[in-house]
Amino acid sequence: MKLKMLAAVLTTCFTAPVLAQTNVTIYGILDAGIQFNSNGKANQTKMVSGIADGSRLGFKGTEDMGGGYKAIFNLEARVEVDTGANKAGNISDYQGYALTKGMDFPDFGNPTLKGAAAQTLQGVREALQPKYNVNATNTYVLQRGGGPDGGMFDRTAMVGLITPVGAVLAGRMYTPAYEIFNAADTFESGMAGSWGGITGGTGGLLTSGMAIRSNKAAQYRIELPSGIAASLMYGFKNSGYVGLDDKFIAGMVKYKANGFDVGIGYNRGTNMDGTTGLITTTAGGSYAAGDFKFFAGYQAMKNENSILLPVFYDAWDKEIGPSLRNAGVPAAVVGAWTSVFRTTVAKNFKLDATSYSLGMHYKVGNGRIMTSYSHQDDRTLSNSDVTQIAIGYDYNLSKRTDVYTVFGRIRNQNDGQYALGAASASGGFTETPGGSARAVQIGMRHRF
Repeated sequence: MKLKMLAAVLTTCFTAPVLAQTNVTIYGILDAGIQFNSNGKANQTKMVSGIADGSRLGFKGTEDMGGGYKAIFNLEARVEVDTGANKAGNISDYQGYALTKGMDFPDFGNPTLKGAAAQTLQGVREALQPKYNVNATNTYVLQRGGGPDGGMFDRTAMVGLITPVGAVLAGRMYTPAYEIFNAADTFESGMAGSWGGITGGTGGLLTSGMAIRSNKAAQYRIELPSGIAASLMYGFKNSGYVGLDDKFIAGMVKYKANGFDVGIGYNRGTNMDGTTGLITTTAGGSYAAGDFKFFAGYQAMKNENSILLPVFYDAWDKEIGPSLRNAGVPAAVVGAWTSVFRTTVAKNFKLDATSYSLGMHYKVGNGRIMTSYSHQDDRTLSNSDVTQIAIGYDYNLSKRTDVYTVFGRIRNQNDGQYALGAASASGGFTETPGGSARAVQIGMRHRF
């Protein structure tokens, strides 16, 4: 009581600026479950965090300044429930082979070099797996002042101002094309039926078909009472795809009213050397009618000059090349093998694909049945098409807690090695190129 009286007295003694009311909310999602995989000869059973939704801890706030002006912020951190960490790896343990296809290190008729060449190829295959690439990319970006996935608030870090004529936002945010993509995904970018699980370059890897978030981005957004909304985004150096673009531009237009949530979005990255990077065009959304909700989406992806090539070149130049020379491989041979490595990776890392997804929800009591069909057409010489089907059931125990089960199946073609993943973790690879994959997921999600 005395403290309250003292505070009141001090308030009357000093002139202070009038501050508008600020509301701060702490929120989050905790999601975990068990995934039963069949990606090859041996079945695998694993605990996975973030199957339906990426687990997270967030802080958001608004300050209403009157006259239609509000200051807002949002900080959202990844949380892996199974380990308490903030980084996730692949669900499958198998290697990917697509990026080393055609990589043949010549032995020049020397039996000793033949063994070294085979060991080098195996080492390169292991190094090109996403688990390694994520770490290598993070190191590469951090050395250059970027902010890659894996930071404390790697999901969202944004501050902005809402005005009567739209909102201006700055920080790390979802990209406009991804907003449209997520709205068209029957499984809401999670579970074994997620459309995003099969969109990208041959075999999955890090040849993603979408820059999901962008660092160092400024965005203008407007939403009209009619349900029409639009946004424009510009990313500065170290923005866009995994924080490696020199600049990034994107935009979207959507309509959300009368049961519709549909739109079209466009993302385009520019590499540090000025070449065009990943380009993504996405269209689609959903329509709700009674107990049904229908989904449809189409996406075109192209990347002739992957921004990740310097990451791989650095790995060779700083790790593999020196280790070969230390092992006694002649400098001329190392030089020849370096050329083979660079040429093959640059060729295999190109992305040119289209993809579509169709699906629906049907409400049943406190739950919903979800089913989808997704396909990707790989238009590179590899022609590694992939098809995914899934069916699941999500049951609400309360307004905040639900349990779910999902079955998914993938059919790969040629060099494809897509495996079924989750919202917060890549599925990884099937045991062999062209192999099929199946998975059953059982999990629980709690929102607070």
